Formats: sequence, C-alpha cells, structure tokens
Amino acid sequence: MSAIETFTRPSASRENRVAGLIGSLNQRVQRYRTYRKTLEELETLSDRELFDLGLSRAQFRAIAYSAAYGG
Repeated sequence: MSAIETFTRPSASRENRVAGLIGSLNQRVQRYRTYRKTLEELETLSDRELFDLGLSRAQFRAIAYSAAYGG
C-alpha cells in the first residue's frame, strides 16, 4: 500500500502544478486581451469625446493597464 501512495502522490502533485500553470497562463492571456481591447476602444474616441471625458491620448496605456491589471 505504501508503494502505491508513493507513486500516486507525485502524479497528483504534478497534475496540480500543470493545472495551476495552465490556469495562470490563461489568466495572463485574458488580462492581456482586456488590456488590448480597452486600448483599441479608447483609440476609437474622437478628440471631442476625449475632451468631454477629461482624457488625453497620453493616458490611454495607463487606463488600459488599470482596467486589465488593476491599480
């Protein structure tokens, strides 16, 4: 019984690490997509719309970063 546990645990641990890695990668991809989509949407705004919102084009990257990654 001990030998079975020895072989089972590393396999489960490896599966958990792989699942964690995939989950982490998926989260990073989703955040980057949010960043790019936000940036693209901001770039479609006219100068008048930006003025009404009190934004400048120089702020786009910071706004998109904040939307995707927080802070």
